[in-house]
Amino acid sequence: MMYDYLIVGSGLFGAVFAQEAKKAGKSVLVLEKRDHIGGNIYTEDVDGISVHKYGAHIFHTNDKRVWDYVNRFVTFNRYTNSPVANYHGELYSLPFNMYTFNKMWGVVTPQQAADKIEEQRKAAGITEPKNLEEQAISLVGTDIYEKLIKGYTKKQWGRECTELPAFIIKRLPVRLTFDNNYFNALYQGIPTEGYTKLIERLLEGIEVKCNTDFLDPLVRKEYEAKTDRILFTGCIDAYFGQKLGPLAYRSVRFETEKLATDNFQGNAVVNYTDGETPYTRIIEHKWFTFGKDEYGNDLKGTVISREYSAEWKNGDEPYYPVNDEKNNSLYAAYEELARQEEKVIFGGRLGRYRYYDMDVIIGEALDLAQKELG
Repeated sequence: MMYDYLIVGSGLFGAVFAQEAKKAGKSVLVLEKRDHIGGNIYTEDVDGISVHKYGAHIFHTNDKRVWDYVNRFVTFNRYTNSPVANYHGELYSLPFNMYTFNKMWGVVTPQQAADKIEEQRKAAGITEPKNLEEQAISLVGTDIYEKLIKGYTKKQWGRECTELPAFIIKRLPVRLTFDNNYFNALYQGIPTEGYTKLIERLLEGIEVKCNTDFLDPLVRKEYEAKTDRILFTGCIDAYFGQKLGPLAYRSVRFETEKLATDNFQGNAVVNYTDGETPYTRIIEHKWFTFGKDEYGNDLKGTVISREYSAEWKNGDEPYYPVNDEKNNSLYAAYEELARQEEKVIFGGRLGRYRYYDMDVIIGEALDLAQKELG
Protein backbone atom coordinates (compact mmCIF):
# COMPACT_ATOMS: atom_id res chain seq x y z
CA MET A 1 0.00 0.00 0.00
CA MET A 2 1.17 3.51 -0.79
CA TYR A 3 0.64 6.49 1.52
CA ASP A 4 0.53 10.19 0.76
CA TYR A 5 2.43 10.88 3.98
CA LEU A 6 4.69 8.80 6.17
CA ILE A 7 5.08 10.46 9.57
CA VAL A 8 7.98 9.36 11.75
CA GLY A 9 7.09 10.01 15.39
CA SER A 10 3.71 10.24 17.13
CA GLY A 11 4.48 13.23 19.32
CA LEU A 12 2.57 16.48 19.18
CA PHE A 13 4.06 17.77 15.92
CA GLY A 14 3.52 14.52 14.04
CA ALA A 15 0.03 13.94 15.46
CA VAL A 16 -1.22 17.44 14.59
CA PHE A 17 0.11 17.20 11.05
CA ALA A 18 -1.37 13.70 10.68
CA GLN A 19 -4.77 15.01 11.77
CA GLU A 20 -4.64 17.85 9.25
CA ALA A 21 -3.45 15.57 6.43
CA LYS A 22 -6.26 13.09 7.13
CA LYS A 23 -8.77 15.95 7.21
CA ALA A 24 -7.49 16.99 3.77
CA GLY A 25 -8.22 13.51 2.44
CA LYS A 26 -4.64 12.25 2.45
CA SER A 27 -3.64 8.71 3.36
CA VAL A 28 -1.30 8.71 6.34
CA LEU A 29 0.89 6.19 8.16
CA VAL A 30 2.55 7.02 11.48
CA LEU A 31 5.61 5.09 12.66
CA GLU A 32 6.54 5.19 16.35
CA LYS A 33 9.64 3.51 17.78
CA ARG A 34 8.28 3.38 21.34
CA ASP A 35 5.55 1.03 22.47
CA HIS A 36 3.10 3.91 22.88
CA ILE A 37 2.01 7.07 21.10
CA GLY A 38 2.48 10.63 22.33
CA GLY A 39 6.24 11.07 22.54
CA ASN A 40 7.34 12.87 25.68
CA ILE A 41 3.86 14.16 26.56
CA TYR A 42 2.61 10.60 27.10
CA THR A 43 0.57 10.20 30.28
CA GLU A 44 -0.56 6.95 31.88
CA ASP A 45 -3.16 6.18 34.52
CA VAL A 46 -1.80 4.83 37.80
CA ASP A 47 -4.65 4.09 40.22
CA GLY A 48 -6.62 7.08 38.98
CA ILE A 49 -3.64 9.45 38.90
CA SER A 50 -2.57 10.78 35.50
CA VAL A 51 1.21 10.33 35.54
CA HIS A 52 3.39 12.42 33.22
CA LYS A 53 5.81 9.63 32.38
CA TYR A 54 8.46 11.85 30.77
CA GLY A 55 8.24 14.89 33.01
CA ALA A 56 5.74 17.63 33.73
CA HIS A 57 4.00 19.23 30.76
CA ILE A 58 1.82 22.27 31.40
CA PHE A 59 0.06 23.68 28.37
CA HIS A 60 0.17 27.47 28.11
CA THR A 61 -0.30 29.88 25.24
CA ASN A 62 -1.34 33.35 24.17
CA ASP A 63 -2.25 32.03 20.72
CA LYS A 64 -6.04 31.76 20.54
CA ARG A 65 -5.85 29.81 17.29
CA VAL A 66 -3.83 27.09 19.02
CA TRP A 67 -5.97 27.18 22.18
CA ASP A 68 -9.18 26.79 20.17
CA TYR A 69 -7.59 23.98 18.17
CA VAL A 70 -6.60 21.78 21.15
CA ASN A 71 -9.96 22.39 22.83
CA ARG A 72 -11.62 20.73 19.86
CA PHE A 73 -10.12 17.43 21.02
CA VAL A 74 -9.92 17.58 24.84
CA THR A 75 -11.11 19.61 27.82
CA PHE A 76 -8.50 21.44 29.89
CA ASN A 77 -8.58 22.05 33.62
CA ARG A 78 -7.54 25.37 35.18
CA TYR A 79 -4.17 24.23 36.52
CA THR A 80 -1.81 27.15 37.15
CA ASN A 81 1.91 26.45 37.27
CA SER A 82 3.26 27.70 40.61
CA PRO A 83 6.43 25.75 41.40
CA VAL A 84 8.31 25.94 44.69
CA ALA A 85 12.09 26.16 45.08
CA ASN A 86 13.72 24.16 47.89
CA TYR A 87 17.21 25.30 48.86
CA HIS A 88 18.48 23.14 51.73
CA GLY A 89 15.01 23.21 53.28
CA GLU A 90 14.36 26.90 52.64
CA LEU A 91 11.24 27.26 50.47
CA TYR A 92 10.84 30.06 47.93
CA SER A 93 8.12 31.01 45.45
CA LEU A 94 8.69 30.61 41.74
CA PRO A 95 8.63 32.53 39.50
CA PHE A 96 10.70 35.15 41.27
CA ASN A 97 8.21 37.62 42.72
CA MET A 98 7.57 39.66 45.84
CA TYR A 99 7.07 36.53 47.94
CA THR A 100 10.55 35.39 46.86
CA PHE A 101 12.14 38.77 47.52
CA ASN A 102 10.49 39.09 50.93
CA LYS A 103 11.72 35.64 51.98
CA MET A 104 15.22 36.32 50.67
CA TRP A 105 15.77 39.91 51.86
CA GLY A 106 12.84 40.89 54.08
CA VAL A 107 11.78 43.64 51.65
CA VAL A 108 8.08 44.50 51.55
CA THR A 109 7.67 46.95 48.66
CA PRO A 110 8.42 46.57 44.95
CA GLN A 111 10.79 49.54 45.08
CA GLN A 112 12.79 47.96 47.90
CA ALA A 113 13.10 44.76 45.86
CA ALA A 114 14.14 46.65 42.72
CA ASP A 115 16.71 48.63 44.70
CA LYS A 116 18.19 45.44 46.18
CA ILE A 117 18.51 43.81 42.75
CA GLU A 118 20.12 46.95 41.31
CA GLU A 119 22.52 47.19 44.25
CA GLN A 120 23.71 43.61 43.72
CA ARG A 121 23.92 44.03 39.95
CA LYS A 122 26.14 47.08 40.34
CA ALA A 123 28.29 45.35 42.95
CA ALA A 124 28.87 42.53 40.46
CA GLY A 125 30.02 45.07 37.85
CA ILE A 126 27.74 43.73 35.10
CA THR A 127 26.81 46.00 32.22
CA GLU A 128 26.41 43.73 29.19
CA PRO A 129 25.74 40.11 30.33
CA LYS A 130 27.99 37.72 28.43
CA ASN A 131 26.82 34.41 29.91
CA LEU A 132 24.01 32.89 31.94
CA GLU A 133 25.56 33.80 35.30
CA GLU A 134 25.87 37.47 34.42
CA GLN A 135 22.38 37.52 32.88
CA ALA A 136 20.87 35.96 36.00
CA ILE A 137 22.59 38.36 38.38
CA SER A 138 21.49 41.32 36.26
CA LEU A 139 17.88 40.07 36.48
CA VAL A 140 17.58 39.05 40.14
CA GLY A 141 20.81 39.83 41.98
CA THR A 142 23.58 37.72 43.45
CA ASP A 143 21.73 36.17 46.42
CA ILE A 144 18.92 34.67 44.34
CA TYR A 145 21.37 33.56 41.69
CA GLU A 146 23.54 31.72 44.24
CA LYS A 147 20.65 30.00 46.02
CA LEU A 148 17.98 29.44 43.39
CA ILE A 149 19.68 29.41 39.97
CA LYS A 150 23.34 28.38 40.08
CA GLY A 151 23.09 24.82 41.43
CA TYR A 152 19.87 23.95 39.61
CA THR A 153 21.16 25.20 36.26
CA LYS A 154 24.45 23.31 36.60
CA LYS A 155 22.51 20.09 37.29
CA GLN A 156 20.10 20.79 34.45
CA TRP A 157 22.74 21.48 31.80
CA GLY A 158 25.82 19.73 33.19
CA ARG A 159 27.84 22.90 32.68
CA GLU A 160 28.91 25.89 34.74
CA CYS A 161 26.64 28.90 34.36
CA THR A 162 29.62 30.88 33.04
CA GLU A 163 29.81 28.41 30.12
CA LEU A 164 26.14 28.76 29.13
CA PRO A 165 24.75 31.47 26.83
CA ALA A 166 22.79 34.33 28.40
CA PHE A 167 19.68 33.75 26.26
CA ILE A 168 18.79 30.52 28.12
CA ILE A 169 17.58 32.52 31.13
CA LYS A 170 16.26 35.64 29.43
CA ARG A 171 12.72 34.29 29.42
CA LEU A 172 12.80 33.69 33.19
CA PRO A 173 9.82 35.51 34.74
CA VAL A 174 10.76 38.18 37.30
CA ARG A 175 7.86 40.10 38.83
CA LEU A 176 7.63 42.94 41.33
CA THR A 177 4.13 41.70 42.23
CA PHE A 178 2.69 38.94 44.42
CA ASP A 179 1.95 36.70 41.43
CA ASN A 180 2.88 33.00 41.64
CA ASN A 181 1.69 32.16 38.11
CA TYR A 182 4.86 31.03 36.33
CA PHE A 183 3.61 31.67 32.81
CA ASN A 184 2.62 34.96 31.24
CA ALA A 185 -0.07 33.19 29.25
CA LEU A 186 -3.73 33.99 28.71
CA TYR A 187 -4.61 30.30 28.39
CA GLN A 188 -3.22 27.57 30.65
CA GLY A 189 -4.14 24.10 31.85
CA ILE A 190 -3.73 20.35 31.50
CA PRO A 191 -6.09 17.94 29.68
CA THR A 192 -8.47 16.49 32.26
CA GLU A 193 -8.09 13.04 30.67
CA GLY A 194 -4.32 13.35 30.19
CA TYR A 195 -2.21 14.18 27.14
CA THR A 196 -2.41 10.66 25.76
CA LYS A 197 -6.13 11.22 25.13
CA LEU A 198 -5.27 14.34 23.11
CA ILE A 199 -2.88 12.36 20.92
CA GLU A 200 -5.38 9.48 20.57
CA ARG A 201 -8.02 11.86 19.28
CA LEU A 202 -5.62 13.60 16.92
CA LEU A 203 -4.67 10.20 15.49
CA GLU A 204 -8.20 8.76 15.43
CA GLY A 205 -8.77 6.84 12.19
CA ILE A 206 -5.08 7.02 11.24
CA GLU A 207 -2.88 3.94 10.87
CA VAL A 208 -0.16 3.85 13.54
CA LYS A 209 2.59 1.28 13.96
CA CYS A 210 4.35 1.30 17.34
CA ASN A 211 7.60 -0.55 18.14
CA THR A 212 8.76 0.41 14.64
CA ASP A 213 12.08 2.24 14.39
CA PHE A 214 12.30 4.06 11.07
CA LEU A 215 16.07 4.37 11.45
CA ASP A 216 16.50 0.60 11.38
CA PRO A 217 17.92 0.10 7.85
CA LEU A 218 15.44 -2.63 6.90
CA VAL A 219 12.47 -0.69 8.24
CA ARG A 220 13.63 2.46 6.51
CA LYS A 221 14.02 0.72 3.18
CA GLU A 222 10.58 -0.85 3.45
CA TYR A 223 8.66 2.29 4.35
CA GLU A 224 10.52 4.82 2.23
CA ALA A 225 9.24 2.84 -0.74
CA LYS A 226 5.63 3.29 0.43
CA THR A 227 5.47 7.09 0.15
CA ASP A 228 6.69 10.11 -1.75
CA ARG A 229 6.52 12.43 1.28
CA ILE A 230 8.01 11.90 4.76
CA LEU A 231 7.65 14.04 7.87
CA PHE A 232 10.56 13.17 10.16
CA THR A 233 10.30 14.35 13.79
CA GLY A 234 13.27 12.45 15.24
CA CYS A 235 16.83 13.70 15.73
CA ILE A 236 18.04 15.31 12.52
CA ASP A 237 21.63 14.08 13.05
CA ALA A 238 20.37 10.51 13.56
CA TYR A 239 18.52 10.68 10.24
CA PHE A 240 21.87 11.31 8.53
CA GLY A 241 23.67 8.66 10.58
CA GLN A 242 25.51 11.38 12.54
CA LYS A 243 27.90 11.58 9.60
CA LEU A 244 28.89 15.15 10.47
CA GLY A 245 29.21 14.25 14.14
CA PRO A 246 26.58 13.94 16.92
CA LEU A 247 24.60 16.91 18.13
CA ALA A 248 24.52 17.35 21.91
CA TYR A 249 21.34 16.89 23.92
CA ARG A 250 20.42 16.77 27.57
CA SER A 251 18.55 13.70 28.74
CA VAL A 252 16.46 13.08 31.85
CA ARG A 253 16.18 9.98 34.03
CA PHE A 254 13.09 9.46 36.17
CA GLU A 255 12.59 7.57 39.41
CA THR A 256 8.83 7.15 39.82
CA GLU A 257 7.18 5.52 42.81
CA LYS A 258 3.74 5.09 44.36
CA LEU A 259 3.59 6.17 48.01
CA ALA A 260 1.02 5.32 50.68
CA THR A 261 0.75 8.94 51.85
CA ASP A 262 -2.00 11.08 50.35
CA ASN A 263 0.15 14.21 50.20
CA PHE A 264 3.92 14.06 49.80
CA GLN A 265 4.89 17.68 49.10
CA GLY A 266 1.67 19.70 48.74
CA ASN A 267 2.53 20.96 45.25
CA ALA A 268 2.88 19.50 41.78
CA VAL A 269 6.43 20.77 41.22
CA VAL A 270 9.23 21.38 43.73
CA ASN A 271 12.65 22.34 42.34
CA TYR A 272 15.75 21.42 44.36
CA THR A 273 18.07 24.29 43.62
CA ASP A 274 21.16 23.39 45.66
CA GLY A 275 24.06 21.66 43.94
CA GLU A 276 24.25 18.79 46.44
CA THR A 277 20.81 17.22 45.89
CA PRO A 278 21.31 14.93 42.87
CA TYR A 279 17.88 15.43 41.30
CA THR A 280 16.59 18.68 39.85
CA ARG A 281 12.98 18.41 40.97
CA ILE A 282 10.22 16.19 42.33
CA ILE A 283 6.86 15.99 40.59
CA GLU A 284 3.78 14.93 42.57
CA HIS A 285 1.42 14.08 39.75
CA LYS A 286 -1.94 14.18 41.52
CA TRP A 287 -1.66 17.94 42.10
CA PHE A 288 -1.86 18.55 38.37
CA THR A 289 -5.54 17.63 38.70
CA PHE A 290 -6.44 18.16 42.38
CA GLY A 291 -9.53 20.34 42.74
CA LYS A 292 -9.76 20.85 39.01
CA ASP A 293 -11.51 17.75 37.71
CA GLU A 294 -13.66 14.79 38.74
CA TYR A 295 -11.02 13.31 41.07
CA GLY A 296 -11.06 16.13 43.63
CA ASN A 297 -9.00 15.29 46.71
CA ASP A 298 -10.36 11.79 47.29
CA LEU A 299 -7.47 9.90 45.66
CA LYS A 300 -5.68 7.61 48.10
CA GLY A 301 -1.92 7.40 47.83
CA THR A 302 0.26 9.50 45.57
CA VAL A 303 2.79 9.10 42.76
CA ILE A 304 6.03 11.07 42.68
CA SER A 305 8.85 11.30 40.14
CA ARG A 306 12.38 12.45 40.87
CA GLU A 307 14.12 13.91 37.81
CA TYR A 308 17.84 13.53 37.18
CA SER A 309 19.37 15.50 34.35
CA ALA A 310 22.20 13.85 32.39
CA GLU A 311 24.32 14.27 29.31
CA TRP A 312 22.72 12.40 26.42
CA LYS A 313 24.44 9.41 24.85
CA ASN A 314 23.34 7.04 22.10
CA GLY A 315 20.49 4.89 23.39
CA ASP A 316 19.11 7.56 25.74
CA GLU A 317 16.03 9.64 25.05
CA PRO A 318 17.05 13.16 23.96
CA TYR A 319 15.06 15.90 25.71
CA TYR A 320 16.74 19.27 25.31
CA PRO A 321 19.00 20.46 22.50
CA VAL A 322 22.17 22.15 23.72
CA ASN A 323 21.93 25.32 21.65
CA ASP A 324 25.42 26.67 22.16
CA GLU A 325 27.53 28.08 19.35
CA LYS A 326 29.26 24.79 18.55
CA ASN A 327 26.07 22.75 18.28
CA ASN A 328 24.11 25.43 16.46
CA SER A 329 26.88 25.53 13.87
CA LEU A 330 26.75 21.76 13.49
CA TYR A 331 22.96 21.87 13.21
CA ALA A 332 23.27 24.45 10.42
CA ALA A 333 25.38 21.94 8.48
CA TYR A 334 22.75 19.23 8.99
CA GLU A 335 20.05 21.70 7.98
CA GLU A 336 21.87 22.20 4.70
CA LEU A 337 21.80 18.42 4.14
CA ALA A 338 18.09 18.42 5.00
CA ARG A 339 17.37 20.94 2.24
CA GLN A 340 18.72 18.45 -0.26
CA GLU A 341 16.21 15.77 0.83
CA GLU A 342 13.45 16.41 -1.67
CA LYS A 343 10.84 14.07 -0.17
CA VAL A 344 11.57 14.68 3.54
CA ILE A 345 10.34 17.43 5.88
CA PHE A 346 12.01 17.84 9.29
CA GLY A 347 9.86 19.10 12.15
CA GLY A 348 9.47 19.28 15.91
CA ARG A 349 12.02 19.81 18.67
CA LEU A 350 14.40 17.11 17.52
CA GLY A 351 13.96 17.60 13.80
CA ARG A 352 14.62 21.35 14.11
CA TYR A 353 17.06 21.12 17.06
CA ARG A 354 15.27 23.80 19.06
CA TYR A 355 13.50 24.04 22.40
CA TYR A 356 9.81 24.58 21.64
CA ASP A 357 6.87 24.96 23.99
CA MET A 358 3.88 22.83 23.09
CA ASP A 359 1.82 25.69 21.67
CA VAL A 360 4.64 26.64 19.30
CA ILE A 361 4.93 23.02 18.17
CA ILE A 362 1.21 22.96 17.35
CA GLY A 363 1.36 26.31 15.60
CA GLU A 364 4.28 25.22 13.43
CA ALA A 365 2.58 21.93 12.59
CA LEU A 366 -0.56 23.81 11.53
CA ASP A 367 1.52 26.22 9.45
CA LEU A 368 3.27 23.31 7.77
CA ALA A 369 -0.06 21.68 7.04
CA GLN A 370 -1.37 24.88 5.47
CA LYS A 371 1.76 25.11 3.31
CA GLU A 372 1.72 21.44 2.31
CA LEU A 373 -2.00 20.79 2.00
CA GLY A 374 -3.41 24.18 1.09
